[in-house]
Amino acid sequence: MTSATDSPLPAVTRLIATDLDGTLLRDDKTLSDRTIAALAAAEEAGIEVFFVTGRPARWMDVVSAHVHGHGMAICANGAAVADLRADGRLIEVHPLEREVALEVVRILREVAPGTSFAVELTTGIHYEPAYPPFHLDPGATVAVAEKLLHEEAPGTGAPVLKVLAHHPELAPDAFLAMARESAADRASVTRSSPTALLEISGAGVSKARTLAACCAERGIAQSEVVAFGDMPNDVEMLEWAGASFAMGNAHPAALAAASGVTLTNDEDGVAVVIERILATR
Repeated sequence: MTSATDSPLPAVTRLIATDLDGTLLRDDKTLSDRTIAALAAAEEAGIEVFFVTGRPARWMDVVSAHVHGHGMAICANGAAVADLRADGRLIEVHPLEREVALEVVRILREVAPGTSFAVELTTGIHYEPAYPPFHLDPGATVAVAEKLLHEEAPGTGAPVLKVLAHHPELAPDAFLAMARESAADRASVTRSSPTALLEISGAGVSKARTLAACCAERGIAQSEVVAFGDMPNDVEMLEWAGASFAMGNAHPAALAAASGVTLTNDEDGVAVVIERILATR
């Protein structure tokens, strides 16, 4: 793996795809002036910037003021595409079928007793009484996952973007490995939190898959994409992009997947590479 200053870059960079938490955002969840300037300069140079995150669209206010061009974001680990210029309106959804979600909940209750769940719908998040308190969504319904996922008739209710599973005692990577071994044939399972919190989406849904489709729609080649990330939910995107950078604070899986490594999120690691891209144009 090479550094931010010597890792090969695409001959032409047409799109920058960046994760948010632990990557573009500092630990205090803000953007530095240097990063804001780098994003603006990239867009002014004709390079599209995609925010690609595990966050839902309603939590994109941290970057929505810094959208310069297209204003599109890939949210919920690829389960949704949102237009940030239209208050995060969802223009594309890849849902997790409720029957599948219920089966995954059943499996995880069996293999990892003590797991609690939250359900992320296109309309908001709801969670079980034992799930860690959720202060960002005060209007959430609190009930067992089976009730949250119940439909009066098939196809009713808001689409499910992902199910979150939290365990109070298991090591995060051990919980991820356990869930993938027992449920990966039914859904996509990943994680982005430092705690034992899994994110479960529809089978085949990932940041990489949705990003690839968005690039194809725009006539942008895989080789023309530079991606940034720091956690297991970024691995497929880092592997897919023509050039990719794991942050200096990244999880070992992200470091192994990327073609290069840059500085940490608190050291403007994304901006450092963007500045290098612009200097070579």
